[in-house]
Amino acid sequence: MERNGGLPPRRIRFVGFILFLLVLTGIVIRKYAVLMLQGGQAAKPAVSLTADRGQILDRNGRILAMQTRFGNVTVWRPQTGDLDSLAAVLSPVLEMPETEIINRIRLSANDFIYLKKQVDQDVVRRIDELAIAGMIDGVSIEPVLGRMYPEGQLAAQIIGFTGDENTGLAGIEYLFDGELRAKDGVAPESPGGVAGNQVVLTIDTTIQYLLEKIAEKTLTENQAEAVMLLAMEPRSGEILGAASLPGFDPNFFKESGEQERMIRPAVWAYEPGSVFKVFSLAAIMDAEAISPNSTFYCNGSYEHTTNLGERIVINCLGAHGTVDPRRIITYSCNAGAAYASDMMSRAMFYDGIRKLGFGEKTGATLPGETAGFLRPPERWSERTKPTIAMGQEIAVSALQMLRAATAIANDGVLVTPHVVLQIEDAGGKSPRKPALPEPRRVLKPETARELRSYMTDVTSPAGTGYRAGIGDIPLAVKTGTAQVIDSATNRYSDTDFIASCIALLPSDEPVLVLYIVIAGPKGPSYLGGRIAAPPIREAAEALVNYIGIPRGRNPTANHSGLVRLPSVQVPFISDVMPDLTGFSKRQLIPLLLRSDLRINVKGDGYVVRQNPAAGGAITPNTIIYLELTDQAGQPAPNVRQ
Repeated sequence: MERNGGLPPRRIRFVGFILFLLVLTGIVIRKYAVLMLQGGQAAKPAVSLTADRGQILDRNGRILAMQTRFGNVTVWRPQTGDLDSLAAVLSPVLEMPETEIINRIRLSANDFIYLKKQVDQDVVRRIDELAIAGMIDGVSIEPVLGRMYPEGQLAAQIIGFTGDENTGLAGIEYLFDGELRAKDGVAPESPGGVAGNQVVLTIDTTIQYLLEKIAEKTLTENQAEAVMLLAMEPRSGEILGAASLPGFDPNFFKESGEQERMIRPAVWAYEPGSVFKVFSLAAIMDAEAISPNSTFYCNGSYEHTTNLGERIVINCLGAHGTVDPRRIITYSCNAGAAYASDMMSRAMFYDGIRKLGFGEKTGATLPGETAGFLRPPERWSERTKPTIAMGQEIAVSALQMLRAATAIANDGVLVTPHVVLQIEDAGGKSPRKPALPEPRRVLKPETARELRSYMTDVTSPAGTGYRAGIGDIPLAVKTGTAQVIDSATNRYSDTDFIASCIALLPSDEPVLVLYIVIAGPKGPSYLGGRIAAPPIREAAEALVNYIGIPRGRNPTANHSGLVRLPSVQVPFISDVMPDLTGFSKRQLIPLLLRSDLRINVKGDGYVVRQNPAAGGAITPNTIIYLELTDQAGQPAPNVRQ
């Protein structure tokens, strides 16, 4: 008999059990839905491509880094069949070992797996074809935005690269990531986001190419570990080119090592050798510790006995006899530079070097910059001052050497070298300059002019840099050879050296500074005058003509300074395929940026073959194949784009 009109206990338990099953079923369904959204393929939401990351351009508007479309190869494990068969098909397409593909899929903790990220459009096309043929069940492409570097290795260390999430990881890409990054959903009228700003470099790609070719030749001929060759406009501090080898291709940065990716001009600190005599003598002369008429005697070495009876000896390149400041620079006399340093106190010498910017970062627009190495005077030994005067016991960067050279070139005014010309919005408007230290006077004008006069004599037959001279235009030059500390013995090595050479041209009113550093040469010579001066001459010959510096054998013409470039024809594709034969890779860039076209470009140079042919119909599913070559009549090589 029922009491109080309630349900019997057995029915209550049954209803409770049913409710429990319903709740449990709901939890399972919810969990499965979440898993599908997180890792599934069928329930995976469409990928929303954001606005473009800003471009990096050279000073003439040539594209050095641009947004492009890639694909991530994904696997939904529940849909895959035989893994051995799947791996055999994918291995040649993805350039991955079959065992790696199998292990990545089999050992993954999740059913949704990224097999390979940021594959190019050629791989995307091949994956699509295999999927349509039913040969790779469970494999698909996730479209993503990525970065393309049209010039490959050119200025790669400076430009840098981005990672899987299109975030800057090195170089300008890293330092200006906040400027370049696209802004998502910043305004109601632009729900897809706003493109990032453009960064315009001071680099001229033509100059960069010339310098890299000369540096490559120098690296090979001297069997060197590394070579830097830089060109700068001293009045503005704009770096026109900065070759650094060995290098890498940022399109395939994962295939390179730390040494190839290093921004050597900013990051690497080294002892400069005898090139530094220009700056040590500038500091000594500017403090009026010596005059242009001061003389010292070189019998083949510098000798000094301290108050404690310690005898200090620094060898010279030869016995130069009586030398004045001009001859110290011309002959690169170690003894003369060391004796000149004795004419001033440690503190004054240190202050003079610091005024020229050594021992501190330049403030240039490059990441990871070193401050070099310059101990305070209280930590100097008795031989430190004369040793620094000849370019040892001090570590510098190439940027610091360029900055100090501006003071010699600009009649005493120090200017900061930099590689970023300006930052613009995506349309190339609203330009603004990067923040840089203000130019400052660090030398008397007469001191700088005197040093340039001495450096001009270095290219005379008696000078160490005569191999750098080009005859019909005066160059102010200084060569250097530095020993390298052996980490095993903590002493200077007898086999490891750094050769270098710096040049200001024309020497009377310099408009260009060239600087080369050859690290670890293992060829017939290691002397700066022998192996660093010739590439400086080669670079000077090329750039004097390119920039248009007046020279003795060239006529000088007046020019308004306004250069008008012919407009570049841009191809257009609608529903009919045009004839793209003869178009350059640069002209094709606007097509590559279009999201409604699928284009596969192979090779470099100019279009020689295309499919579809001119006049063919273009539909949303059409894949356009373009084959380029840089040699007339020769097919494009089978290279990755």
